[in-house]
Amino acid sequence: MASSTTTTAQHILSNIGGAENVTSFTHCATRLRMQLSDQSKVNVSALENDPSVLGVVKQGETGLQIIMGGGVAEYYAAINKEPGMGEGASKAASSNKEYGGVRSRFGYVDYAFEFLSDTFRPVLWALLGASLIITLLVLADTIGWQDFRAPMNEQPESYQFMHSMWRSVFYFLPIFVGATAARKLGANEWVGAAIPAALFTPEFLGMTETATKVATNIEGQYAYKAIVFGLPMYIQNYGGQVFPPILAAILLFWVEKGLKKVIPGAVQMVFVPFISLLVMIPLTAFLVGPFGLGIGNGISEFLFWLNGLSPFILAVVIPLLYPFLVPLGLHWPLNAIMIVNISTLGYDFIQGPMGAWNFACFGVATGVMIVSMREKNLAMRQVAAGGMFAGLLGGISEPSLYGILLRFRKTYMRLLPGCVVGGLVIGAFNVKAYAFVFTSLLTIPAMDPWLGYTAGIMAAFFTSLLLVVIFDYRSKEERDEIRAAIAAENAAEAGVTAAPAAPEAKIVDGTPVTIGSPLAGTLVALENTPDEAFAAGAVGKGISIDPSGDTVYAPADGTVMAAFPTGHAIGLKLDNGVQLLIHIGIDTVNMEGKGFELQVAKGDTVKQGQALVTFDRAAIEAAGYSPITPVLVTNHKKLANVVALNNSGEVQVGDALLEATPKVKANV
Repeated sequence: MASSTTTTAQHILSNIGGAENVTSFTHCATRLRMQLSDQSKVNVSALENDPSVLGVVKQGETGLQIIMGGGVAEYYAAINKEPGMGEGASKAASSNKEYGGVRSRFGYVDYAFEFLSDTFRPVLWALLGASLIITLLVLADTIGWQDFRAPMNEQPESYQFMHSMWRSVFYFLPIFVGATAARKLGANEWVGAAIPAALFTPEFLGMTETATKVATNIEGQYAYKAIVFGLPMYIQNYGGQVFPPILAAILLFWVEKGLKKVIPGAVQMVFVPFISLLVMIPLTAFLVGPFGLGIGNGISEFLFWLNGLSPFILAVVIPLLYPFLVPLGLHWPLNAIMIVNISTLGYDFIQGPMGAWNFACFGVATGVMIVSMREKNLAMRQVAAGGMFAGLLGGISEPSLYGILLRFRKTYMRLLPGCVVGGLVIGAFNVKAYAFVFTSLLTIPAMDPWLGYTAGIMAAFFTSLLLVVIFDYRSKEERDEIRAAIAAENAAEAGVTAAPAAPEAKIVDGTPVTIGSPLAGTLVALENTPDEAFAAGAVGKGISIDPSGDTVYAPADGTVMAAFPTGHAIGLKLDNGVQLLIHIGIDTVNMEGKGFELQVAKGDTVKQGQALVTFDRAAIEAAGYSPITPVLVTNHKKLANVVALNNSGEVQVGDALLEATPKVKANV
């Protein structure tokens, strides 16, 4: 029997157009990330129907991100086991990712964001592990076991060894970034790693013994000026730096590309890396390295000046920026600056305010979980709980961001006040971080003063949480539609029935029931409905009608299960057991009731032929929406089959439209 992970993997693959539609496939800490040949083949609604999928986000014209939470690696592995995927397919796709091809496919801006994200993504796990080791050491400092910031030669050997465990990641980070950036661009990743690695060798660093010491712009930092090949070379500390290896990887790509054009294929394996190293290591040591350091130090100095001018300003600006930077992948440069700050200043002043954004985000997720529990909204409760735990314990915001914040229009109005309140409190305490960590509950001891930081993140968390609980996280229309859907599902589960209709209309085992048309018009096959969710049958099975009249009538006796205040949709529980949704137009909820007039209310008993809603087709079209009206059986999963009797032609009110066949009960 297939595991739930395998079932979800197959479900994802089938709803993104199959393996043949995937040109590139990776994952980060919480998201499956892929590039597709044809993005229009993605069925977003069907993907989000799987409870394991926390959200789906399209990027540009070909990109797709599927948020899976902390277990993303398992789903990634399961998808790679499916036919047409796997290492061979991934490598084949990856090998084609040269800059020219990628540029033409994704666009400069899209690819720049993707490049930054995918450069840091593979290193994320090591960074997260190292940050928790730092947290243990800072906690030992807090309770007085050792001084975290004391010189290494003054610390016990056991603690020196523990410091080496996290420094291995941060000190040699340029080597890791050089490899991942080169691989993303299509250059050789090992050559990309070897270039910055040359700047960490004892021979390179040993030149400082005979070089001249010169001051840098960053207080307390020095460089050494050596004369190499008759030219000045500045030897600096590249530990923890990310801009030099990124720039070197970009140049390496162009160097390799040029060499492959002039060197015969038979000897490229020998001479391309040889000449690349011969060119790129001196170029990086003389120019690229100092220039990259200058970029990082320049941004750091500006933020340092802003923090000195007013910690309050920085503490509010940072958490207000992050909700807009993270969806675009633009937060990585700021994360890199945090590492630069710790490497050069010995502390960082960005991570504290950043915690206000993170915990405001986690507060929204927790508030949504509480609201969902009250509504018995199982699907949203799972999404919110996943976002909450990933955030509070791992400091990862993506599940909350993509699963909740970017899906509902009111959420940022609940998030941003929490960012401001938390930022003001953190600014009042001028919080600093003495190590790069992911801002979660587990890493609070890394902040100083940690009590001030705790007060700030609690203020951010509970401000956003209370705003969600009190004012909800959705617009009124979104809330009413979701609650109506939940009510319909609960009614279906409970098997609620209304007053019995004529015996010939009753559902009995295996006997089909005919459903008449609730309005006049032209039939449109469901798959041709101009809405992905309806067309895919994610809402229900049935048919669509391009109306010629202005009134929706009850197709049979029944009860009104849902009467949306906007009048754009109505749900019926027919006496024969069929549950019907009639949705007048596409996206007409945005009209906020203009052009619609309800004739009934929720709970009303209706008779066949009774008017339910009147509408103005001209108003719908004038507002820019399609009047095509899906007529859907929403409890189709409880039935054996639902079919449209015709998929084209004209239909009048009461004409036979759908046929629903119940399941045959097994004899006991």
